[in-house]
Amino acid sequence: MATVNITNLLWIDRSTTEMIPALAEFDRQGTNVVRATEKTLTDEDIASAGAVVMHIDSNLDPVSRIQSKLAHLKSTAPLIVRVRRSDFELAIQAMREGVATVVPAEQDTHDDWIETLSLVKTSDSKESSAFIFADPISRNLLALTERVAKVDVTVLLAGPTGSGKEVLARILHDASPRYSGPFVAFNCAAMPENLIEDMLFGHERGSFTGASKEQPGLFEQAQGGTIFLDEIGEMSFHLQAKLLRILQERNVTRLGGQKPIDLDIRIVAATNRNLKTAIIERSFREDLYFRLSAFKITIPALKQRPLDILPLAEQFITQQGMSGPRISLSDDAQKSLIEYHWPGNVRELQNVVMRALVLTQQNVIDSSHLVFDDITISDQQENFDVGQPGKSAPNLDELDMVSTARTVSEPLSKAIKSREYQAIMAALQNSRNREQAAEVLGISARTLRHKLQRLREQGMAVTRAYAR
Repeated sequence: MATVNITNLLWIDRSTTEMIPALAEFDRQGTNVVRATEKTLTDEDIASAGAVVMHIDSNLDPVSRIQSKLAHLKSTAPLIVRVRRSDFELAIQAMREGVATVVPAEQDTHDDWIETLSLVKTSDSKESSAFIFADPISRNLLALTERVAKVDVTVLLAGPTGSGKEVLARILHDASPRYSGPFVAFNCAAMPENLIEDMLFGHERGSFTGASKEQPGLFEQAQGGTIFLDEIGEMSFHLQAKLLRILQERNVTRLGGQKPIDLDIRIVAATNRNLKTAIIERSFREDLYFRLSAFKITIPALKQRPLDILPLAEQFITQQGMSGPRISLSDDAQKSLIEYHWPGNVRELQNVVMRALVLTQQNVIDSSHLVFDDITISDQQENFDVGQPGKSAPNLDELDMVSTARTVSEPLSKAIKSREYQAIMAALQNSRNREQAAEVLGISARTLRHKLQRLREQGMAVTRAYAR
């Protein structure tokens, strides 16, 4: 049976007599559980606690009071807040106040609490998710997500890199009837195709060399819960066909297996690519797109929800958990953060805050401590089809037509070269590699390599990475 290494657990509730099975199990395993109400709570209880759990009903006043006491006593114990599942907005507000995590008040099994406490104790080593919905655009997005969560429908999340797609996927799971089931996340761009197939579908014993035992895949592991497929646009055409069959049949067959296994799962997919463009380029299946996008949610870039910027920055400062007095943002720093265009979105903001915490030698982060990545992301890369209703993405023929219109007054040979250059660069920008770009253009990879080399010799701007 799993255990957690916490000597003293402080449990704050309205009553100290309510029967909670998890607490009795903690006592049996050697964890000293101190039960108290806010009125009976002592400084000694707080100072000795390895973790603090408290229940809130209607507002965050109790959270503020406990946080003040923790700060006054210089305690680093994580504060875990229990909130009823129906009070989801209150849970979001609690996260904004910098609590370690929020769990359902209905959670009462020992294993669930072991998992919660383990995640809290190791959270400093992981990238933290930002549950911030301060901007009206974000609040509308949250309200929509909560409504969609209650309907067991496949969801496609579209948005630029670093905008918080996995955060929204977790909300879809936590606010759904499947909340008690597992949440399994997988990045489709993180592994070679043969490993992805094994991880997603699993294998039977003896199905290949080294398969000494049967292994359930991630689809099976998500039974009763949600599987989140990130970067779905990077999945190979071969695997797209298999995923489509799973969506249609709601079962999966392990590698080397014969018997299909019925699935009771919800699929949430995410992409930072324009999948309609990928369909035109024949790198993404149109039938799979319509299966995945039964309901489609677009996450706006951070620059489109500016009221989220400062609360997010404050949360990142709090989550860093540095010793000493609390670090704040100067007025100039706040102005710089708001005025910056954030091409890297929330992930870039977190990086900037982390750098500033390293650079500042006082308790205030000034504008001089802010080091921005200052990268450039083209508008075409951020052009998500759902963000522009009624407007479809241009295909390569349209790009050629634009190129021709711009060069009608040029000599024919120069116009042809310009059109070829535009088509090749468009294919490269929207492909994962040179081989895929060659397939889109209808030529061999070797021919494309020669064309790129010739374009460079003619003075065209082609990077060496593409020219090799």
